[in-house]
Amino acid sequence: MITLVLADDERLTRQAVAALLGLEPDMAVAEDVADGAEALRAIAEHRPDVVVLDVEMPVLDGLAVLERLASEGSPARCVMVTRHARPGVLRRALSLGAKGFLAKTAPASLLADVIRRVHAGLRYVDPDFAAEALAESGSPLTERELAVLRLVDDTTTAADIARELHLSAGTVRNYISSAMAKLSARSRTEAARTARDQGWI
Repeated sequence: MITLVLADDERLTRQAVAALLGLEPDMAVAEDVADGAEALRAIAEHRPDVVVLDVEMPVLDGLAVLERLASEGSPARCVMVTRHARPGVLRRALSLGAKGFLAKTAPASLLADVIRRVHAGLRYVDPDFAAEALAESGSPLTERELAVLRLVDDTTTAADIARELHLSAGTVRNYISSAMAKLSARSRTEAARTARDQGWI
């Protein structure tokens, strides 16, 4: 019997998937939860064979949960599900040890098959997601622009970034402006988010 924990903040989707997987003769859903923090608690409590994680969840998203499990050396194998797989997210998930990656629009029969494959030590990546990641163009940003965007968040100022990179605040602002123009971003936060989504930083 393959024991499972499901984590998805969309209640209807989560409960429907739990019910459908519960009908599989070789699967048992130990618990279904609505956010990443609850997922970590449920995984610690039930020690499932396979965890099905939504990429986008409150409190901790799927990638944050994966990162925590990897740092703890958890033996649980993870299948990621998402509506929109950005190339950078796919690469990050795989680098953190995800064994499966598929669309939330996939039929339940495919999810069950992927869970069995992952449980057996194999991998599965949705072919469309894989093709998008392979077709992705390279970064238009310079190494300095990427270094600056890597440090952008809601709390850092240009002066903070300048101190970290041993640059002047004016130079940092120039790099941010240049990156925003190249990415057609309306703010530095949007530029940083785009770079992360694409897997450039």
